[in-house]
Amino acid sequence: MQRALALAEKGLYTATPNPRVGCVLVKGEKVVGEGWHEKAGGPHAEARALVQASAASRGATAYVTLEPCNHHGKTPPCAEALINAKVVRVVAAMRDPNPESKKGGDAIIAAGIPFESGLLEEEARELNIGFVSRMTRGRPWVRMKIAATLDGRTALGNGASQWITGPEARKDGHRWRARACAILTGAGTIRADNPQLTVREVETSRQPLRVITDSHLETPANARILQGDKVLIFAAREGKAPPNAEVVVLPNPQGKVELKKMLEELGRRGVNELHVEGGFKLNGSLVREGCVDEFLIYLNPSFLGDSAQGMVDLAEATSLDRRVALKLRSLERVGDDIRVIARV
Repeated sequence: MQRALALAEKGLYTATPNPRVGCVLVKGEKVVGEGWHEKAGGPHAEARALVQASAASRGATAYVTLEPCNHHGKTPPCAEALINAKVVRVVAAMRDPNPESKKGGDAIIAAGIPFESGLLEEEARELNIGFVSRMTRGRPWVRMKIAATLDGRTALGNGASQWITGPEARKDGHRWRARACAILTGAGTIRADNPQLTVREVETSRQPLRVITDSHLETPANARILQGDKVLIFAAREGKAPPNAEVVVLPNPQGKVELKKMLEELGRRGVNELHVEGGFKLNGSLVREGCVDEFLIYLNPSFLGDSAQGMVDLAEATSLDRRVALKLRSLERVGDDIRVIARV
């Protein structure tokens, strides 16, 4: 199963909106077939492993990181393929949260083949945390990336923030961009930094969808983010769309973008992981409305002082009990910076 998970990770940047899945076929002590899912519309991991194993799949045990599907989509059902290949046992790391998968494990059991799940389940769930979120909550897993000084400052008072962290941290940030289905920023960051929000520091065959929250449609027509693939803008009112952009109007009572409905819309569009790179105001709105699942924070050993912008614009806590509590997941050095991963 560890090998199957390593294979699944090959689809980290490309499998979206599908889950990342790996499969290993074992006969006795010998691996007879391996496969992983590369991209939507392509063969699933089980199908690739069966092709590689050919006749040797008969009598083999299949280790797969996600319960085999049991429905006809762009490809035939994998549960049926395993049954027809005469495997003698199927072990899945986790059950498929997709209701359309129609419980492939049950179909395998009905065919008289032993099926079990739960082997390295936590590792498998982490690999597909966004897919699980979309299937169970109808919204993507939201990961907020922040680059800050040790005193928690993310930009000068005028909004300038390039660059607070070093090149190694910036390259690492691009790896997290690459695995995301979409990257979100606000119109204020577009005006202050004019970012492209593309993946450039790591090799990838796919660019994430770029998304902007722009309540009043103030994104400049010559903004760099509007170049290349079409951009999705969420606004709070109707107006003239910037060039190369689709506008979705989702107002809240305060005349801003309704963020929870925005996440639901992104979920409907197949976004599993949403990577946020915004300013402290957008960050604050997302945190206050309970939209953030995970923080990816790079801390640089420097100070900017109280006049600089902070990480998240929150209402002042009246007691320590009202602070936003996080659970630390990891703490690592990346070049001269520290990378902190924490979850709500």
